[in-house]
Amino acid sequence: MTLRASVHRVLDGASPDALATTVRFLLGGLVLANVAAVVLETVRDVAAVAGPWFQFLETFSTAVFAIEYVARAWVAVETPRFAAPLGGRLRYLLTPGALIDLAAILPSLLLLGGLDLRALRLVRLSRLVRVAKLGRYSMAVQTLQRVLQKKAPELLSLLFVLVVLLVVSSTLMFHLEHDAQPNGFSSIPATMWWGIVTLTTIGYGDLTPVTAVGRVLGSVIAVMGIGMFALPAGLLGAAFVDELGKARAQAHGDAHDAAGTPPCPHCGQSMPKA
Repeated sequence: MTLRASVHRVLDGASPDALATTVRFLLGGLVLANVAAVVLETVRDVAAVAGPWFQFLETFSTAVFAIEYVARAWVAVETPRFAAPLGGRLRYLLTPGALIDLAAILPSLLLLGGLDLRALRLVRLSRLVRVAKLGRYSMAVQTLQRVLQKKAPELLSLLFVLVVLLVVSSTLMFHLEHDAQPNGFSSIPATMWWGIVTLTTIGYGDLTPVTAVGRVLGSVIAVMGIGMFALPAGLLGAAFVDELGKARAQAHGDAHDAAGTPPCPHCGQSMPKA
């Protein structure tokens, strides 16, 4: 196996050996360390004491993520759909994962190129972008991504229904409450704020109906909002359990293949050899 193929197996997660697991663990830990640094830098006492360490972490992280970005572009041709030496790498660099990797390092590189100190805010923001890199190293995040991709049509349908419900409820409430509260319910777009906090059952209380009919409508909309958000929660929960079951069945199948014994069709456990 060539060096490029070996690096690809480690970075792509195709290799189950200790080296690949360690690399993914260290890169994921570095992402979490950057997120923690963003949080702690907002505490003045901590920033005053640990400022140099935060700067070292930023420099070190930028170097590591830059090396990872270049390495992934180098080994991209090991994937069949990016097999072309030049065109394949260019297509890889336009994938969402590669763009996230670039966004994680580009602001820091621009700062080193001579931007003024105001760009430090952009650098701090870029560390939060790095949290998206966890999708490469976390099986839970990868499972959630597969669930969202599989259920995307259903979720989009529910989102469309929710938007329609928001527009209808806000329009009705505007006409019912505008005369009584012309400043609060001044327009349908302004009333949509009330619609959002009511449908999500947050209910800040800064904008509430005062007429009897408006309160009845608000009660109905609040109850409907509970159902609207319970539907996608149940949909995602069932799909998530299904994906975990498939992963568990695949793991059992791999173990049975290695042992040379077929699994039980009912419980999935190894059947005794004859």
